[in-house]
Amino acid sequence: METIKNIIEENGASFYDSEIVNEGGARIFRIYITAKDGITLELCAKISRILSPILDLEPPVGGAYTLEVSSPGIERSLKKAEHFKGSVGENIKVKLINTDKIIGKLTSFDGKILEIVEEDGETSKIPLDEIQKARTYYKW
Repeated sequence: METIKNIIEENGASFYDSEIVNEGGARIFRIYITAKDGITLELCAKISRILSPILDLEPPVGGAYTLEVSSPGIERSLKKAEHFKGSVGENIKVKLINTDKIIGKLTSFDGKILEIVEEDGETSKIPLDEIQKARTYYKW
């Protein structure tokens, strides 16, 4: 994975996350990248062309798969501490382990505790280890 991250960074982007999914009977190795100036289709294609022969030599999964390189999107999953840190100031939806749901603006994250100002104005402090699932969301 370090080789993948280095190639992405050499091309002006940052590694965000990766996943292996099965869609329509096809196995997909998906790599998500971000960049300060945004992600273009051209940048995704360029990184994909560079990574493809490397992954042919060191496959990320057994068997046939398709490589996809893309942006995580405007509404993206938040899984790692750095995802939360990079999303301060954005609207997020959080599902806690106890099944409570919190929606609001992520106002701070210190590496362990998220502070969210909810839509009703109430402030919640949530330990990272109590989160089951989280994602950013865009108010349309």
